[in-house]
Amino acid sequence: MNDRFGRTELIFGPFAMEKLFAARVAVFGVGGVGGYVVEALARSGVGAIDVFDNDVVATSNINRQIIATTKTVGRDKTEVIKERILDINPDCKVGAFKIFYLPETSGDTDLGVYDYVVDAVDTVTAKIELAVRAKAAGVPIISCMGTGNKTEPEKLTVADIYSTSVCPLAKVMRRELKKRGVEKLKVVYSTEEPKKRASGVERDIDERTPASTAFVPAVAGLLIAGEVVKALIAQ
Repeated sequence: MNDRFGRTELIFGPFAMEKLFAARVAVFGVGGVGGYVVEALARSGVGAIDVFDNDVVATSNINRQIIATTKTVGRDKTEVIKERILDINPDCKVGAFKIFYLPETSGDTDLGVYDYVVDAVDTVTAKIELAVRAKAAGVPIISCMGTGNKTEPEKLTVADIYSTSVCPLAKVMRRELKKRGVEKLKVVYSTEEPKKRASGVERDIDERTPASTAFVPAVAGLLIAGEVVKALIAQ
Protein backbone atom coordinates (compact mmCIF):
# COMPACT_ATOMS: atom_id res chain seq x y z
CA MET A 1 0.00 0.00 0.00
CA ASN A 2 1.28 3.46 -0.94
CA ASP A 3 1.38 5.37 2.35
CA ARG A 4 0.49 8.64 0.62
CA PHE A 5 -2.87 7.24 -0.50
CA GLY A 6 -3.20 4.39 1.97
CA ARG A 7 -6.28 5.77 3.72
CA THR A 8 -8.03 6.20 0.37
CA GLU A 9 -7.11 2.66 -0.65
CA LEU A 10 -8.71 1.38 2.55
CA ILE A 11 -12.13 2.55 1.35
CA PHE A 12 -11.85 2.03 -2.42
CA GLY A 13 -9.42 -0.90 -2.67
CA PRO A 14 -6.22 -1.44 -4.70
CA PHE A 15 -7.93 -2.01 -8.06
CA ALA A 16 -9.72 1.31 -7.80
CA MET A 17 -6.48 3.07 -6.89
CA GLU A 18 -4.82 1.67 -9.99
CA LYS A 19 -7.62 3.25 -12.03
CA LEU A 20 -7.03 6.60 -10.36
CA PHE A 21 -3.26 6.38 -10.87
CA ALA A 22 -3.86 5.72 -14.59
CA ALA A 23 -6.46 8.48 -15.09
CA ARG A 24 -5.95 11.81 -16.81
CA VAL A 25 -8.22 14.71 -15.90
CA ALA A 26 -8.47 18.26 -17.27
CA VAL A 27 -9.55 21.11 -15.00
CA PHE A 28 -10.50 24.37 -16.67
CA GLY A 29 -10.32 27.25 -14.19
CA VAL A 30 -8.34 26.85 -10.97
CA GLY A 31 -9.88 29.62 -8.87
CA GLY A 32 -12.28 29.35 -5.95
CA VAL A 33 -13.94 26.15 -7.21
CA GLY A 34 -11.32 24.66 -9.50
CA GLY A 35 -8.51 24.97 -7.01
CA TYR A 36 -10.34 22.71 -4.58
CA VAL A 37 -11.18 20.28 -7.38
CA VAL A 38 -7.49 19.96 -8.18
CA GLU A 39 -6.55 19.70 -4.52
CA ALA A 40 -8.88 16.75 -3.96
CA LEU A 41 -7.94 15.02 -7.21
CA ALA A 42 -4.25 15.24 -6.34
CA ARG A 43 -4.89 13.93 -2.81
CA SER A 44 -6.97 11.08 -4.27
CA GLY A 45 -4.10 9.84 -6.40
CA VAL A 46 -5.20 10.88 -9.89
CA GLY A 47 -2.10 10.22 -11.96
CA ALA A 48 -2.26 13.02 -14.52
CA ILE A 49 -3.87 16.42 -14.11
CA ASP A 50 -3.87 19.20 -16.71
CA VAL A 51 -4.85 22.68 -15.51
CA PHE A 52 -6.01 25.55 -17.71
CA ASP A 53 -6.22 29.18 -16.57
CA ASN A 54 -4.98 32.50 -17.90
CA ASP A 55 -5.17 34.44 -14.63
CA VAL A 56 -2.67 35.46 -11.99
CA VAL A 57 -3.25 35.30 -8.25
CA ALA A 58 -4.71 38.55 -6.90
CA THR A 59 -5.03 39.80 -3.35
CA SER A 60 -8.82 39.64 -3.77
CA ASN A 61 -8.52 35.87 -4.31
CA ILE A 62 -7.19 35.23 -0.81
CA ASN A 63 -10.64 35.02 0.78
CA ARG A 64 -11.60 31.85 -1.15
CA GLN A 65 -8.90 30.36 -3.40
CA ILE A 66 -6.73 27.61 -1.96
CA ILE A 67 -3.69 28.67 -3.98
CA ALA A 68 -3.97 32.35 -3.03
CA THR A 69 -1.66 33.52 -0.25
CA THR A 70 0.40 36.61 0.34
CA LYS A 71 3.39 34.77 -1.15
CA THR A 72 1.63 33.74 -4.37
CA VAL A 73 0.00 37.08 -5.29
CA GLY A 74 1.09 38.10 -8.77
CA ARG A 75 2.09 34.62 -9.92
CA ASP A 76 0.39 32.58 -12.66
CA LYS A 77 -2.32 30.41 -11.12
CA THR A 78 -1.38 27.43 -13.25
CA GLU A 79 2.23 27.47 -12.07
CA VAL A 80 1.24 27.87 -8.41
CA ILE A 81 -1.19 24.99 -8.54
CA LYS A 82 1.28 22.82 -10.44
CA GLU A 83 3.76 23.27 -7.61
CA ARG A 84 1.05 22.41 -5.09
CA ILE A 85 0.06 19.22 -6.92
CA LEU A 86 3.68 18.07 -7.06
CA ASP A 87 4.15 18.83 -3.36
CA ILE A 88 1.21 16.52 -2.69
CA ASN A 89 2.18 13.82 -5.20
CA PRO A 90 5.58 14.12 -6.94
CA ASP A 91 4.60 11.23 -9.24
CA CYS A 92 1.63 13.09 -10.72
CA LYS A 93 2.05 14.18 -14.34
CA VAL A 94 0.99 17.81 -14.40
CA GLY A 95 0.32 19.97 -17.45
CA ALA A 96 -0.02 23.71 -16.78
CA PHE A 97 -1.58 25.71 -19.63
CA LYS A 98 -1.83 29.47 -19.35
CA ILE A 99 -4.72 30.01 -21.74
CA PHE A 100 -8.09 31.71 -21.69
CA TYR A 101 -10.39 28.97 -22.98
CA LEU A 102 -12.90 30.41 -25.46
CA PRO A 103 -14.54 29.15 -28.68
CA GLU A 104 -11.78 30.79 -30.71
CA THR A 105 -9.00 29.04 -28.72
CA SER A 106 -10.77 25.75 -28.02
CA GLY A 107 -9.35 24.05 -31.10
CA ASP A 108 -5.91 24.05 -29.48
CA THR A 109 -7.05 21.56 -26.83
CA ASP A 110 -7.98 17.95 -27.63
CA LEU A 111 -10.50 16.91 -25.00
CA GLY A 112 -10.49 13.36 -26.36
CA VAL A 113 -7.27 12.53 -24.50
CA TYR A 114 -8.92 12.90 -21.08
CA ASP A 115 -10.86 10.49 -18.91
CA TYR A 116 -12.83 13.36 -17.39
CA VAL A 117 -13.17 17.11 -17.92
CA VAL A 118 -14.03 19.65 -15.22
CA ASP A 119 -15.49 23.03 -16.11
CA ALA A 120 -14.81 25.54 -13.34
CA VAL A 121 -14.56 28.66 -15.52
CA ASP A 122 -16.62 31.81 -15.18
CA THR A 123 -17.27 32.69 -18.82
CA VAL A 124 -20.59 31.41 -20.21
CA THR A 125 -19.29 31.04 -23.78
CA ALA A 126 -16.38 28.93 -22.51
CA LYS A 127 -18.69 26.73 -20.42
CA ILE A 128 -20.94 26.10 -23.40
CA GLU A 129 -17.98 25.36 -25.66
CA LEU A 130 -16.56 22.86 -23.19
CA ALA A 131 -19.90 21.06 -22.91
CA VAL A 132 -20.31 20.89 -26.69
CA ARG A 133 -16.76 19.71 -27.34
CA ALA A 134 -16.80 17.15 -24.53
CA LYS A 135 -19.98 15.68 -25.98
CA ALA A 136 -18.42 15.52 -29.43
CA ALA A 137 -15.32 13.82 -27.99
CA GLY A 138 -17.39 11.36 -25.94
CA VAL A 139 -15.68 12.45 -22.72
CA PRO A 140 -17.60 12.87 -19.44
CA ILE A 141 -17.73 16.41 -18.10
CA ILE A 142 -19.04 18.12 -14.99
CA SER A 143 -19.70 21.85 -14.85
CA CYS A 144 -19.98 24.22 -11.91
CA MET A 145 -22.76 26.76 -11.87
CA GLY A 146 -22.69 30.00 -9.88
CA THR A 147 -21.25 30.07 -6.34
CA GLY A 148 -21.07 33.83 -5.92
CA ASN A 149 -23.43 35.72 -3.61
CA LYS A 150 -24.12 32.49 -1.70
CA THR A 151 -23.62 31.63 1.99
CA GLU A 152 -25.26 28.21 2.36
CA PRO A 153 -23.00 25.38 1.13
CA GLU A 154 -25.55 22.79 2.26
CA LYS A 155 -27.75 23.91 -0.64
CA LEU A 156 -25.23 22.80 -3.25
CA THR A 157 -26.22 19.64 -5.09
CA VAL A 158 -25.35 17.50 -8.11
CA ALA A 159 -27.92 17.28 -10.90
CA ASP A 160 -28.45 17.33 -14.63
CA ILE A 161 -28.56 20.84 -16.05
CA TYR A 162 -32.16 20.36 -17.18
CA SER A 163 -33.25 19.57 -13.63
CA THR A 164 -31.81 22.76 -12.13
CA SER A 165 -33.72 25.70 -10.72
CA VAL A 166 -33.07 29.07 -9.05
CA CYS A 167 -29.50 29.50 -10.39
CA PRO A 168 -29.39 32.31 -13.03
CA LEU A 169 -26.31 30.83 -14.72
CA ALA A 170 -27.95 27.42 -15.02
CA LYS A 171 -30.96 29.05 -16.67
CA VAL A 172 -28.75 30.56 -19.38
CA MET A 173 -26.86 27.30 -19.80
CA ARG A 174 -30.08 25.29 -20.21
CA ARG A 175 -31.28 27.57 -22.97
CA GLU A 176 -28.00 27.66 -24.87
CA LEU A 177 -27.21 23.96 -24.56
CA LYS A 178 -30.67 23.04 -25.80
CA LYS A 179 -30.05 25.15 -28.92
CA ARG A 180 -26.83 23.22 -29.52
CA GLY A 181 -28.31 19.76 -29.06
CA VAL A 182 -26.62 18.95 -25.76
CA GLU A 183 -29.23 16.73 -24.09
CA LYS A 184 -27.56 16.38 -20.70
CA LEU A 185 -24.80 17.87 -18.57
CA LYS A 186 -23.88 16.97 -15.02
CA VAL A 187 -23.53 20.08 -12.88
CA VAL A 188 -23.04 21.24 -9.33
CA TYR A 189 -25.42 24.07 -8.53
CA SER A 190 -27.06 25.80 -5.59
CA THR A 191 -30.75 26.06 -4.81
CA GLU A 192 -30.01 29.11 -2.66
CA GLU A 193 -31.37 32.45 -3.81
CA PRO A 194 -28.44 34.84 -4.43
CA LYS A 195 -27.82 37.23 -1.56
CA LYS A 196 -27.81 41.00 -2.01
CA ARG A 197 -24.68 42.93 -1.21
CA ALA A 198 -24.24 44.05 2.38
CA SER A 199 -25.01 47.68 3.07
CA GLY A 200 -22.40 50.10 4.34
CA VAL A 201 -19.51 48.73 2.24
CA GLU A 202 -17.44 51.71 1.15
CA ARG A 203 -15.14 49.99 -1.31
CA ASP A 204 -15.06 50.88 -4.98
CA ILE A 205 -15.93 47.47 -6.45
CA ASP A 206 -17.66 46.94 -9.79
CA GLU A 207 -21.32 46.06 -9.24
CA ARG A 208 -20.91 43.07 -11.56
CA THR A 209 -18.30 41.53 -9.25
CA PRO A 210 -20.02 38.84 -7.16
CA ALA A 211 -19.58 38.62 -3.42
CA SER A 212 -17.99 35.39 -2.21
CA THR A 213 -17.17 33.33 0.85
CA ALA A 214 -14.39 30.93 1.73
CA PHE A 215 -16.70 27.94 2.08
CA VAL A 216 -19.29 27.84 -0.74
CA PRO A 217 -16.82 27.61 -3.68
CA ALA A 218 -14.71 25.15 -1.70
CA VAL A 219 -17.64 22.81 -1.07
CA ALA A 220 -18.64 23.02 -4.74
CA GLY A 221 -15.11 22.05 -5.74
CA LEU A 222 -15.01 19.12 -3.36
CA LEU A 223 -18.40 17.88 -4.58
CA ILE A 224 -17.12 17.98 -8.14
CA ALA A 225 -13.93 16.13 -7.23
CA GLY A 226 -15.98 13.45 -5.49
CA GLU A 227 -18.09 12.93 -8.60
CA VAL A 228 -14.99 12.67 -10.77
CA VAL A 229 -13.19 10.22 -8.49
CA LYS A 230 -16.22 7.95 -8.20
CA ALA A 231 -16.74 8.02 -11.96
CA LEU A 232 -13.10 7.18 -12.68
CA ILE A 233 -13.26 4.23 -10.32
CA ALA A 234 -16.45 2.99 -11.98
CA GLN A 235 -15.04 3.13 -15.53
